[in-house]
Amino acid sequence: MNNGLNHRLLATRPAPIGIFDSGVGGLTVLREIYRQLPNESVLYFGDTARLPYGSRSPEEILHFVRQILTWMAQQGVKMVMMACNTSSALALDQVQEEFPFPVLGLIRPGAQAAAIQGQRIGVIATQATVTSLAYTSAIQEIDPTRQVWEVACPKFVPLVEQNQLRTPQAQTTAATYLQPLIAANIDTLVYGCTHYPHLAPVLQTILPGTVRCVDPAISMVAAAAQELDALGLRSIAPAWATEFYVSGSATEFKRLAVQWLGHQPTVGQIRLPELAANPQSWGTRS
Repeated sequence: MNNGLNHRLLATRPAPIGIFDSGVGGLTVLREIYRQLPNESVLYFGDTARLPYGSRSPEEILHFVRQILTWMAQQGVKMVMMACNTSSALALDQVQEEFPFPVLGLIRPGAQAAAIQGQRIGVIATQATVTSLAYTSAIQEIDPTRQVWEVACPKFVPLVEQNQLRTPQAQTTAATYLQPLIAANIDTLVYGCTHYPHLAPVLQTILPGTVRCVDPAISMVAAAAQELDALGLRSIAPAWATEFYVSGSATEFKRLAVQWLGHQPTVGQIRLPELAANPQSWGTRS
């Protein structure tokens, strides 16, 4: 069965919000949409064939984001939420000027929440996000008195995507990454990658009990709600079932997603050479 959305369906369904991430990390944003915006329909894309994004160059990230947003535009989205801090750090400003719908990122909402909450702020993120210093810049732009430490955690995304959260390796890796932040006596920790809230049970066994954690997804969805209201785009009709697409294995995504969604979703697979190029042959659905 062709997984390109049929034109008759496009004419009758409510315009969805698009969410994309490199994998299952964006499900943390999706859960917030379900909680804060229950009437909104969602189109979710996981670029699982090209994860992790954190080791990619800025040029690659921008190319990937443009591909995905072009495809989402063809699906009739009314807004896109980058459920990926790496993309938010490296591509948001460029693509916001290029597409005819609001494109929201995670960095600014997360920075605002952290600046309100803490004085000594730790950020755990991908290597690309840390190298960009996007969180440090955004937090100190809001309040120059805030101190910020950023730590790259390149092994976290593979641990989540390989479902290795309850392993000694996850505990050891987390302890290693958090050690310099604990030594800096942070009072606030920002999950600078949407995959990382999945690791919260592990991280919270290592962090001092006084450290407060910030999930930027919560603030980004709140910002999306305000934007929808301002533009008169908020849905008042019941939401349609979320549509899921991936660039890699649909079977693997379903296996991982079920533990966070509570059910096994139907997932379409997009063949990357045709992404945003040929809407009549976007792949298969399972």
